[in-house]
Amino acid sequence: MTTVDERARELTPPSTPALRLRGISKRYGPVVAADNVDLDVNRGEIHGLLGENGAGKSTLMKILLGLVQRDSGTIMRGDTPVDVHDPQDAVALGIGMVHQHFSLIDALTVWENVILGDTGRIDRAAACRQVEEVSRRYGLPIDPTARVERLSAGERQRVELIKCLRRDPSVLILDEPTSVLTQAESAELFTVLRHVVRAENRAVILISHKLAEITAATDQVTVLRKGKVVFHSATSETTPPELARQMVGRDVSLRAEGAALGMLPVDGPVPSGEPPAEPPPETPAESAAASSDAAPATTGTAPALRLRDLTVVIDGVTVLSDLSLDVAPGEIVGLYGVEGNGQSTLGDLLSGLILPSSGAVELAGRPVELERPGALHRAGLGIIPEDRHSSGVVLDMSVAENLVMKSIGDVSGRGFVSRRKMHAVARRLAAEFNIVAPSLDAPVRSLSGGNQQRVVLARELSAGPGVLVAAQPTHGLDVGAIEDMYRRLRDAASGGVAVLLISTELEEVMALASRIAVICSGRITGVLPAAEATAERLGMLVGGVAA
Repeated sequence: MTTVDERARELTPPSTPALRLRGISKRYGPVVAADNVDLDVNRGEIHGLLGENGAGKSTLMKILLGLVQRDSGTIMRGDTPVDVHDPQDAVALGIGMVHQHFSLIDALTVWENVILGDTGRIDRAAACRQVEEVSRRYGLPIDPTARVERLSAGERQRVELIKCLRRDPSVLILDEPTSVLTQAESAELFTVLRHVVRAENRAVILISHKLAEITAATDQVTVLRKGKVVFHSATSETTPPELARQMVGRDVSLRAEGAALGMLPVDGPVPSGEPPAEPPPETPAESAAASSDAAPATTGTAPALRLRDLTVVIDGVTVLSDLSLDVAPGEIVGLYGVEGNGQSTLGDLLSGLILPSSGAVELAGRPVELERPGALHRAGLGIIPEDRHSSGVVLDMSVAENLVMKSIGDVSGRGFVSRRKMHAVARRLAAEFNIVAPSLDAPVRSLSGGNQQRVVLARELSAGPGVLVAAQPTHGLDVGAIEDMYRRLRDAASGGVAVLLISTELEEVMALASRIAVICSGRITGVLPAAEATAERLGMLVGGVAA
């Protein structure tokens, strides 16, 4: 019987690219998602694919996987045109993909997740042997009998890779593969990739917004903008500033915008192509923070936010354990760690969605009665939640309604909302926060991700909070929206607001925070002034080791 890889080799002679796209186009009504795209992916190479949100990367990959049908153009395996009508066709052609968001079932074991989708009789022992074989072959150690819900994010990434590599793809697509990994785990992943590519002559497409990853890991790089290929080069012949310029269509300052593109170096010199810029001026709280760890950053002033010994137990599992942290007025404190270490739970607690099993939250020196609905908001805490769709906005309500949701009393009288007052407030906030919407009466779901996030930020900051909690505030945003979010957070801190930034992006916390607290397994493992934080020290803390 012909195997998937044998079939792929028949279609792809060694001297030709493993995969060719010619003139691929796809429209959704008036929107051109892919515009006459040409792309060659060679065997034995890692090909980086860059672009802002909406640039067309996802559309191209969905076409390759048979999830979306192209309007025009040709897909070729080698010199042979092929059709990919569905994911089964993609598998038969040797095309596999590891998606950014895990598709694992927590209640099942590793081997059960790996064989999902197989047909015929299930042989547990054979499946476990196969997982172990792939694990050894590619240096991805994992226990096939482990339950997925007990695995770390890095281990889950290994399971996703094993699921894909088990099918022996000759073309492997990786979508933001390091978004939930530590730096050590990311380095390990790229070591494995290099082995797969070099030793087995496979082709890899690496989709990432982190330019440092693209320049370090790839052989070729292609940039998409507004559905078109605007740039292609051997990676060794280009620079991060050039790639950033091609992505956004203008020059990009490494220091001002680099974190938004994964360009900001956390160790060593600024990447070639641009001289180092002066750091932004420190706020008084930032200057004081340099000599303090977990203590308040402003001598003689009570912290604006104090988390004291917070513990959260869910279904018998301790998710947060004696977590304590202070944030002073005018200070940005970054809470950094790999996804799945309690950040989401802390965000839910500070949103008022869950209660701690023990511990306390103090605002301006006063304990908050967390059992009372809305107590945190009334005490002066604003929050940008991690998932804006589920807890940040009401998608089917209008832009205006979402903007005044937390200050409804200001636009009401005698039990009724004044439409005139609501629209006056909404117009002012939309202008101040650059919210682009077809109408203030349009549902929020009709806005782009960046504009939805601006709605949340405008609503929270307009209430005049003393504390702002920003949980993963730039996830899913393009560079323009990220720039705007960074500026707003800095402006808020400059105005005296205490900002707690919860982020899994190292470049982000390095760019914004004056102090960085690291969370691992629900505990704070250390707090460092940003000036003393290095990738190595933070990496040790992320792994639970004192630095």
